[in-house]
Amino acid sequence: MPRTMVEGCELHYEITGRGEPVLLLHGLGSCSLDWENQMPALKERYTVITLDVRGHGQSGKPRGPYSIGLFARDVAQVLEQSAVGPVHVVGISMGGMIAFQLAVDAPRLVRTLTVINSAPAVVPKTFSQWLTLQLRLWLPRVFGLRWLAKRIASVNFPRPEQEADRRLLAERLASNDPAAYRAATKAIIGWSVADRIRDIRCPALVVSGDHDYTPVALKESYATLMHDARVAVIADSRHVTTHDQPAALNRVLLDFLAEHRMASALPEARAAGSA
Repeated sequence: MPRTMVEGCELHYEITGRGEPVLLLHGLGSCSLDWENQMPALKERYTVITLDVRGHGQSGKPRGPYSIGLFARDVAQVLEQSAVGPVHVVGISMGGMIAFQLAVDAPRLVRTLTVINSAPAVVPKTFSQWLTLQLRLWLPRVFGLRWLAKRIASVNFPRPEQEADRRLLAERLASNDPAAYRAATKAIIGWSVADRIRDIRCPALVVSGDHDYTPVALKESYATLMHDARVAVIADSRHVTTHDQPAALNRVLLDFLAEHRMASALPEARAAGSA
């Protein structure tokens, strides 16, 4: 599995499949396994690049500080070294933030943008929002990362029949390096590119679970500021839409990607259809 050094950190990534390149960016405290329910469908049609962000998964875990800008530079370096761009960028949660940052900092690398349960800013506007973010930062120090992992998993998979997903999410979150997890959490708090998303010219898909942490209305409000963006709402889904509604997400994502395939891919598709 490929590894590369970027700004003092060894990054783990993988490239599989065939066709136009699609880059998948995972969320906070996760890794490329975020996409295990999307990979089978995607790699049949696309070249899929998965990357463990610094501090996560099999990538290096240097001391902070981290930043969303640093994560995006890491991603840009991997894409440039791999010579696969421009790519269809897909990110969930923190991965969506990295995708936004990449789209405004290196638009030449981004063919389309898909953000799932994410936003272009994490700037608290009320005391309640500030407190929620601070608790996310400090509770692991008080009760331990395993305790927080169980809490997050219970919120995202509350039903009895979701026990397997609940246990899996808790185990993955608890396995994080505590210092790296804290550094990544700090990178999110106060980050914003909200004043720059009007400059994003590529087609964009904003996906929201109908019971995500942040309301659908928030996604609709920032989507209107972008040049070519639409919102898709996934029913009966919380924050980890990749796992609680994988089939619905896959349909929406594959339809969007197919709509924006490069023109050079169309003759191949026509030939296949006439065979």
